Amino acid sequence: MTRWLALAPLAILAALALLFSVYALKHDPKIQPHALVGKPLPDLTLPSLDDGRPVVLRQLATGGKPVLVNVYASWCGPCELEAPVLMDLKRQGATLIGIAYKDVPANTQAFLARVGDPYASRLVDRDGRAGIDLGVTGVPETYLVDGKGVILAKYPAPLSESDARTLLARLRR
Repeated sequence: MTRWLALAPLAILAALALLFSVYALKHDPKIQPHALVGKPLPDLTLPSLDDGRPVVLRQLATGGKPVLVNVYASWCGPCELEAPVLMDLKRQGATLIGIAYKDVPANTQAFLARVGDPYASRLVDRDGRAGIDLGVTGVPETYLVDGKGVILAKYPAPLSESDARTLLARLRR
C-alpha cells in the first residue's frame, strides 16, 4: 500500500505531462483566430466565380453598408448545414460575399445550385492564399465587416440561428 502511495505523485505528474502535451499539440500559440478583428480587410484580389474576372474584396466591402464575408467549400459538411442560415440572412436583407476556399469552381457552382446561393458576390480562393491573409483556420468562417471595410467580428464555425439573429442586429445598427 505504501508503495502505491509513493508512486501516486509520479503517476499524477505523468498524467499532467500527457494532458499538457496533448493540449500543446492541438493548440498552436501562433494561431490567433480573431487577430484581424478591428482591422481592415486584407487587400485581396480574387477571381469571380461567375466569370473569372479579378475582384477586389475590399471594394465590395466598403460601400457604406455592412456585409458578411463567408468562407466556405463544396467539400465542407458543416458548410452544407450552415446554408439554410445563410439563405435566411439573405432573405432578411443581409449582403453576403462568398469566398470558395480551396475548391474547384465547377464543384462550387454545383454546391450552390444544390443548397442555395445566398451571395451577392462569389469569389474563388482556389489555392487558399487569401484564406491565409484572412486568418482562416477552417471552413466555414464568417466575418462581419462594417461599411468602411473594417472587420468587426469573426465567427470561426458554422453560423447558428442564434448567431444569425446577433449578426442581423449588428448589421442594422
